[in-house]
Amino acid sequence: MSDQYTSSDITVLRGLEAVRKRPGMYIGDTDDGTGLHHMVFELVDNSVDEALAGHCDCIEVTIHSDGSVEVSDNGRGIPIDIHEEEGVSAAQVIMTTLHAGGKFDQNSYKVSGGLHGVGVSVVNALSAHLVLRVFRNGTEYVQEYRDGIPEAPLAPAGESDRIGTSVRFWPSSEVFSDVEYDYSVLCSRLRELSFLNMGVRIDVSDRRSGTSESFQHEGGLKSYVSYLDHSNHGISEIFHSSRSMGEDESGIGVEIALRWNDSYRENTRCYTNNIPQRDGGTHLAGFRAALTRALTGYMEREKLLDRVKVQITGEDVREGMCAVLSVKVPDPKFSSQTKEKLVSSEVRGVVESAASQAIATWLLENPDQAQNIAGKIVNSAQAREAARKARELAQRKGVLDISSLPGKLADCQEKDPGQCELFLVEGESAGGSAKQARNRKNQAVLPLRGKILNVEKATLDKMLSSTEIGTLITALGCGASGVEPYDGDKLRYHKVIIMTDADVDGSHIRTLLLTFFFRQIPELIEGGHLYAALPPLYKIIQKKQERYIVDDADLDRYLVQLALESTEFEFEGAPKMPAPHVEKIILAYQDARRRLSDLTERCPKQVLEVMLELPVRPAEGGGEWDAWVDLLREKLAGHLEGQRAVSIGVDSAEPGILSITKSEYGRRIDYPVIDESFFELQSVQQIQACQELLGEFCGKSISASIKNKPSPASLRGFGAVLDWVLGEVRRSLEIQRYKGLGEMNAEQLWETTMDMEVRRIQKIGVDDALAASDIFSTLMGDEVAPRHDFIQKNALRAVNIDV
Repeated sequence: MSDQYTSSDITVLRGLEAVRKRPGMYIGDTDDGTGLHHMVFELVDNSVDEALAGHCDCIEVTIHSDGSVEVSDNGRGIPIDIHEEEGVSAAQVIMTTLHAGGKFDQNSYKVSGGLHGVGVSVVNALSAHLVLRVFRNGTEYVQEYRDGIPEAPLAPAGESDRIGTSVRFWPSSEVFSDVEYDYSVLCSRLRELSFLNMGVRIDVSDRRSGTSESFQHEGGLKSYVSYLDHSNHGISEIFHSSRSMGEDESGIGVEIALRWNDSYRENTRCYTNNIPQRDGGTHLAGFRAALTRALTGYMEREKLLDRVKVQITGEDVREGMCAVLSVKVPDPKFSSQTKEKLVSSEVRGVVESAASQAIATWLLENPDQAQNIAGKIVNSAQAREAARKARELAQRKGVLDISSLPGKLADCQEKDPGQCELFLVEGESAGGSAKQARNRKNQAVLPLRGKILNVEKATLDKMLSSTEIGTLITALGCGASGVEPYDGDKLRYHKVIIMTDADVDGSHIRTLLLTFFFRQIPELIEGGHLYAALPPLYKIIQKKQERYIVDDADLDRYLVQLALESTEFEFEGAPKMPAPHVEKIILAYQDARRRLSDLTERCPKQVLEVMLELPVRPAEGGGEWDAWVDLLREKLAGHLEGQRAVSIGVDSAEPGILSITKSEYGRRIDYPVIDESFFELQSVQQIQACQELLGEFCGKSISASIKNKPSPASLRGFGAVLDWVLGEVRRSLEIQRYKGLGEMNAEQLWETTMDMEVRRIQKIGVDDALAASDIFSTLMGDEVAPRHDFIQKNALRAVNIDV
């Protein structure tokens, strides 16, 4: 390294080069999926801006089977005329220049979420390939980009009666560690936008799985609150207030919808120009101040506080409240490009004034609901005070003093929390084994007696009176909701590992612990500190040798390895294949066969099983296509052993399309036609990958022999022969499905579950907080009917049921 520091050491990043160099500054993390999905949201936000301006009412988002995503709308279309300053089309300026857009004045867009003008240009910069289509003036214009660089100027591609813009992009694998889009993550945000923009239809489809949904909500924020709060029992009607942007000189629009329920948690979401602010900001501060003032003012006027000897706080007012706050601000100021916090100081006063007046009026006009809400607030204040007294009493008695629990917590010697692990173990028996097995230097063990309290149903004071909960809170040391504010610096263990049995009781205890952490210490999950141990599922005994198998996939691989040691496969008219190639084919075949269940609504399983062993489907039409269909029918007839339960029809007018019918229990089932969209599905492509591995052997007869014991001649096809081989291997082994940690001694527990070099643990995370909250409310809450419906709906998806 040179000691000289001169002008030659100064690097200037021009154009989109800065984005590729530091992508996290513009779209967030490129490793955990946040930035990847933010690419789609940037494009959708542009289309929503068109809707806010009154020029768009339909947005389409498509995940293609090749991993690309397309966002299109029926807005005005990006301008395509030549930009005077840059000398290229306005569309190219927007795609290749940071801070270029029509949103920096209020002539084109009155309000916009795409304030910084970097959205679509950032998507272009971080895409390996991007195709822009603009529909204007009866013409379609197309331009393609590679790594952010245009391949040619924007050019007309033909006539079109469409209007709007379409952007299809392939995210760069050099930027993102994972380029696989999560359909549920996209749907969550798109559903949210449909609530925030009443009347706009957003269609989303996933070509990989054939899934599609359409979101359109005429109720706006009222429908949003109803959706967010559907798993709770409301104690009031939904309050709604809207103030348009032109009502005063500030030009700020405010819309609020809220409702109180009988739960103990607040759920408030706030948005600025449709962009969510997870960290709140000035609009949230104004809303909370207005809410507290309006409610306490009403309760004082009605003399409802005379009998209450505790001070009402904002937290009391907001307990059990579900609210959505949306503001429209012409020139908002955010803390960063990801817009997690609104910092425009003028917004607070406008929101506070509008909300305070509207809520106060609503309370006076709805006295019955106002009384219900006031009663809820009084109960919250009294419960808070009772919890405070219970906490102080517990501290005096030493219930929350870890020094009084030497027999339960087996602490570790390490003082650096970053190196420490805490295992939460089910029962004293497993706790004893874990204490003996652990590495005392950095592994602590806390046995939990029985099933801990279900905090989803419990009040704060009841939770604090629970010995097991109190022990857990104190062992962690970081605080919990209702006890003291979370302080990550006080967390004593940076890895908290739930270690329970793989049976029903263990699953129940793990669920109760997850409920506790999600509701009371969510910061532990957000910080990546919570894990679940994944002990092996199987123990295999072969010739007095024991082996632990971690999961079903690992079991399959092990059985295949054993099979190849003693089995020879022979394909018709082909020389013997080397064992590694046979193993690769078998594992691909098993993986593809597991995916068949995803397709049974589109095609009978019998047809899929036969298709798995055929050559890759040829191009539509022509002699090869006809021969492939004939081979499919021939193999299917053999697979069905003469039964005519499934028939395959071909449409002569439209080559490449199959129609399939199935007779079952005296009724006829007509399946959706098999066309090109079917073969684009991800599960079907997995089948085609297996076909490519089998290559020229597809459709040919196969036999196997194990130590000179040939496979039965009656077996047809690769799958049947493979099942026979693996069945013979299984008969030579003793396979025990493993359920309880208590079945292991200390040495086995260390080798399989606690040794940091070989163990498997899974980090617990939350991708969609609303969906997670809904699941916890449904499965762990008081309402029986939603739980009953959930079980009925998902019963067939359950595996490894312990009965």
